[in-house]
Amino acid sequence: MIFNDTIYGEVVISEPVLHDLIQSGAVQRLHGVLQHGITGLIGLTEPITRFDHSLGALLLVRRLGGSLREQIGALLHDVSHTAFSHVIDYVLDDHDGQSYHDEMKEAYMAKTDLPDVLGRHGYNWLDFVDEEQFPLLEQPSPRLCADRIDYFLRDCIGLGLATQAEVDRAVADLVVGNGRIALKTIPVARWFGDTFMAADDASWANFREVGLYELTARAIRRGLETGAVVQDDFWLTDEVLWQKLHAAQDGQLQNLLAQVSMETQFVWDEANPTFRVSTKLRAVDPDVVGEDGELRPLSTLDPDFANRRATYLSGKQGAWPMRVISAEG
Repeated sequence: MIFNDTIYGEVVISEPVLHDLIQSGAVQRLHGVLQHGITGLIGLTEPITRFDHSLGALLLVRRLGGSLREQIGALLHDVSHTAFSHVIDYVLDDHDGQSYHDEMKEAYMAKTDLPDVLGRHGYNWLDFVDEEQFPLLEQPSPRLCADRIDYFLRDCIGLGLATQAEVDRAVADLVVGNGRIALKTIPVARWFGDTFMAADDASWANFREVGLYELTARAIRRGLETGAVVQDDFWLTDEVLWQKLHAAQDGQLQNLLAQVSMETQFVWDEANPTFRVSTKLRAVDPDVVGEDGELRPLSTLDPDFANRRATYLSGKQGAWPMRVISAEG
């Protein structure tokens, strides 16, 4: 299999287990799950899929010398993501944690074709439930890891925050030290840290996008209340779940869906908010490899960056009072 990836270039994958996993029903479903959920579906953000990102995480782990087992873990790390991605975390009032897909991973994988595919190649599928055993793939925030790096690099191009040349420079600066991903130089680490915050502000924790997530979550909750959808529908694709919600004969649900639109506006209103909502904030603190081979967080090497990061996070804390202004008024 030959992949010409926008981030990592042309890569040949010849391992039979990776070939079969990529072709599995569980992984192929991710073509229909957008990384940005509802904002990708309505055209506000680029339609990057969970498949794009999962394959990208595999390619990055592979590029950095990760084992075949860790490459499998990278490919499967988001396999349990629901339709609309993190919108479902809003449905379940986990705005700040956004970990439902992780909590459901074992239960979801057990129902898919993955145990059989992995078993045919001599692997126990349960070995790929816990991502923390793969240090290139996953690290606790605010460290870099393949998951965090790949979704960031894909998004920053789509958001207009970086050029292809800047992304190529960033990828070339990545290195593995003490078993985890770091950067060779302070300037690229600073670019990573600052541009990551810019992406968070522009999209992942953007006022308008968070508002659209919350409206969509309220529509899905109404769908659950009326029986228009059930929790198992969370593992449909975005389009199929969206169509199922729109087919429901419920005025309140349809009114909420109508507000999930590019025309809807959101204003900060302490006195008369439609709702108050918080969200997960993302801001990395990249490790830099020193001449002695030790890894040091950028914040310890660049006090100005440390201050910018702290100011950004403190400025977006808490529940935001949002008033929704629909196109109909």
